[in-house]
Amino acid sequence: MLRVGSKAACMACRNLVSTNMGVRFRVPLQKLHPLSRAIHHRYSGNTNPQRPPHRTAARYFTSMSRLPMRPPKPPPGSGGRNYQQQRGFWVARLAARLLKLRYILLGSAVGGGYTAKKTYEEWKDMLPDFSEYNWVIPDFVWELSEQIDLDKLAKALPEIEEIAKLLPDMDKIGENFTFLKSLLSSETSGDPPLNATDASAAAAQDASDKQYKKSSDKEKVDQLQEELLRTQLKYQRMLERLEKENKELRKVVLQKDDKGIHQRKVKKSLIDLYSEVLDILSDYDANYNTQDHLPRVVVVGDQSAGKTSVLEMIAQARIFPRGSGEMMTRSPVKVTLSEGPHHVALFKDSGREFDLTKEEDLAALRHEIELRMRKSVKEGQTVSSETISLSVKGPGIQRMVLVDLPGVISTVTAGMASDTKETIFSISKAYMQNPNAIILCIQDGSVDAERSIVTDLVSQMDPHGKRTIFVLTKVDLAEKNLASPSRIQQIVEGKLFPMKALGYFAVVTGKGSSGESIDSIKDYEEDFFQNSRLLRDGMLKAHQVTTKNLSLAVSDCFWKMVRESVEQQADVFKASRFNLETEWKNNYPRLRELDRNELFEKAKNEILDEVISLSQVTPQHWESILQRKLWERVSTHVIENIYLPAAQTMDSGTFNTTIDIKLKQWTDKQLPHKALEVAWETLQEEFARFMAEYKGKDQDDIFDKLKEAVKDESIKRHKWNERAMDSLRVIQHNALEDRSITDKPQWDAAIQFMEETLQSRLKDTESVIRDMVGPDWKQRWLNWKNRTPEQHIRNETKNELERLLKLHEDHTAYLANDEVTTVRKNLEGRAVEVDPVLIKDTWHQLYRRHFLQKALSHCNLCRRGFYYYQRHFVDSELECNDVVLFWRIQRMLVITANTLRQQLTNTEVRRLEKNVKEVLDDFGEDMEKKTQLITGRRVQLAEDLKKVREIQEKLEAFIEALHKEK
Repeated sequence: MLRVGSKAACMACRNLVSTNMGVRFRVPLQKLHPLSRAIHHRYSGNTNPQRPPHRTAARYFTSMSRLPMRPPKPPPGSGGRNYQQQRGFWVARLAARLLKLRYILLGSAVGGGYTAKKTYEEWKDMLPDFSEYNWVIPDFVWELSEQIDLDKLAKALPEIEEIAKLLPDMDKIGENFTFLKSLLSSETSGDPPLNATDASAAAAQDASDKQYKKSSDKEKVDQLQEELLRTQLKYQRMLERLEKENKELRKVVLQKDDKGIHQRKVKKSLIDLYSEVLDILSDYDANYNTQDHLPRVVVVGDQSAGKTSVLEMIAQARIFPRGSGEMMTRSPVKVTLSEGPHHVALFKDSGREFDLTKEEDLAALRHEIELRMRKSVKEGQTVSSETISLSVKGPGIQRMVLVDLPGVISTVTAGMASDTKETIFSISKAYMQNPNAIILCIQDGSVDAERSIVTDLVSQMDPHGKRTIFVLTKVDLAEKNLASPSRIQQIVEGKLFPMKALGYFAVVTGKGSSGESIDSIKDYEEDFFQNSRLLRDGMLKAHQVTTKNLSLAVSDCFWKMVRESVEQQADVFKASRFNLETEWKNNYPRLRELDRNELFEKAKNEILDEVISLSQVTPQHWESILQRKLWERVSTHVIENIYLPAAQTMDSGTFNTTIDIKLKQWTDKQLPHKALEVAWETLQEEFARFMAEYKGKDQDDIFDKLKEAVKDESIKRHKWNERAMDSLRVIQHNALEDRSITDKPQWDAAIQFMEETLQSRLKDTESVIRDMVGPDWKQRWLNWKNRTPEQHIRNETKNELERLLKLHEDHTAYLANDEVTTVRKNLEGRAVEVDPVLIKDTWHQLYRRHFLQKALSHCNLCRRGFYYYQRHFVDSELECNDVVLFWRIQRMLVITANTLRQQLTNTEVRRLEKNVKEVLDDFGEDMEKKTQLITGRRVQLAEDLKKVREIQEKLEAFIEALHKEK
């Protein structure tokens, strides 16, 4: 062990330091205290025992730590020990001086930081624990705080210097109030005190009382008023600036996800729920009867009084059509105002949104409103009671429901219906007689008050003024034109009109230009009232001016009325629902409560099923019907115009030539048209048959009128495809040109077809002859019938002509003139006067019967003539050209029926189905049509039940949301 302070210990310490120069070796200060004294005495020659030894040691070790690993060799001739001693001593001094300032700064920083941290901890411990109240702040605030640029918001806020400039000079105001105090103290004790708002009135009173005031006093009062107004304007501008920034922040909030905006979502849906109730009521009761007592703001006024402009200022958009002196509002327009992130408008029955910040969308919206108004007005009328429902949303818009009514007129002008004035009065009264409706009475301030019509109407509906708000428009023109501005004060104080109101407001809605924007109108209105002497002289109060204050007041009044009356109205509809349900259970206990729309859908499905059944008709059924109907349509033409003229020639060659010519003409001109007509009529009859069959299968007779209307309209709309006529003509022409009967069954079928046709014509001819000659002797005796003189003449003529036919069985179809004369003379010999025309007419029927009888007998002979026809043998008795003709006709009927059947099943039935669907769709969209076709107490009762339930449910949901908002 080495003794501390000895020479060996110092040398050991020195060796220890020199061998560890390359390592950052630090010895604790507590251990260096005994060594530092020995080092100090050995190397620095310090003889002062009071000097702190640890500083010398620190300087020594610091300087030693910065020396190279091996010191250079001493110069020759000097002792190495002295050289190392001098070098270490110089380096230690330099390092101590450089590091002294660093340690001082470092120590100060450490000490100050520790002190600040301790102070902060003590201050934090003094605060209460707010962690339990984190639920008060919604989640979206924390989310919003992360997205808001605080630096940008700080820059947007006014500087402290600007706020200081806006503050009034307190010393000057103190002097002014001291002056006022001394001024008031000089008045008599019975005079009322003077306040800041009545300064103008006090100034006028002081001016009139020269005994108490001087001209200098009046100047001071005016100066004080002007300074107060300037201060008020400065604050107003600052508030507008802050409101604009607040509007932007609210827009950001509204654009957030619905999960974080619970309260705002309730506010947005609240007015929407209420508006839906009003829309349902409007559809349910178009006559607006006493059941509908839900509040809404009814905007009434004289024509061109500016009520539409006031409504546009409240909605913050120019949304209504404009006109100069003409009636623009032709039907009630219900506008639902609500708050939203974007300024948009949309109709109740449309999904299109109109961006109210874009001029082209505004123009489109105005055009759409004008079109809807004109569409709602019936022919011969000027105005309509049909309500147009519009919703407007945007940041900062007050929530309410307003109804803009047509302007009240005093005289019916040219182009108007004669009852226009009475119709407008009835519409206005119908809306205003609702005891919970808020009446927004608009009066034009630029015209004489005595010319107002609407004020008398409003005072009749609300004589006590408990739900009326009076608005005076065009105050800028009124101030300019009126010689006595105090008249405006009388109006807004309710002293000029007999009507009473909850509040009175004065507004300016622009300079009268249709191109003004809402912002420019607001600026103009604010500038006017800031400089108007009406406000400066105290005739108008600050809360009575601007459309902004008006909208706030109307909104407050609206929601107050809603909260007071909505629960009572819900109870009314609940009682009505109970009564309707009881009536249904008593009258229709086994039927479902299907309203008109549901019944229409049920009938629609049944009709479509009936139409689909057309496609299930078999081809054989279609062809048999078409063939039969086509022959019924063309048989007369074939017999009278083709067969008989050709057969009566009594020549085979002439017969065939005549037949070919007439068939060609018939095919080119008439046959295809007749065929298409038959096909179209067949389709109609089959459609009607299926409708009738379904009607008999326990179907609801409430659909009868609807089905009949659908059938008629579908048939009316259906147009047969005319392009098929050309192809049909070719097919028929080819069929009629074919004369080759290939087998005996076809021959027999043709003979049967010919016999049936000739027998039918023979029966018709005999019936005609019986009608001509009257009853025979048997009918006369049994039925006590006698012949008329004309029938007697015809009977005598018939007998004479029959004798002629017996003598000449091969007589031609026409009588010669000498034969007519002979018959006439023979009849005259029996005292029968007869006209030659009657003789020819009777001969035509008799010869027709005679010819048909011969043709039938020849037809029987042709039954065995197929062999001769096939071998082309010529036998005058067995020339069966008429059988071939009827085979050609029969084959044409079969081919035509097949062609028409294909067109029916492939094209026309589907087109008819399409027409039926289109008709049903059109009827489904036309509520008036459905009301006409589906009628009855059962339908009306189901309609009422549905509407009342829907209204009650909507009202209950609205009331629940209203309670939550409270």
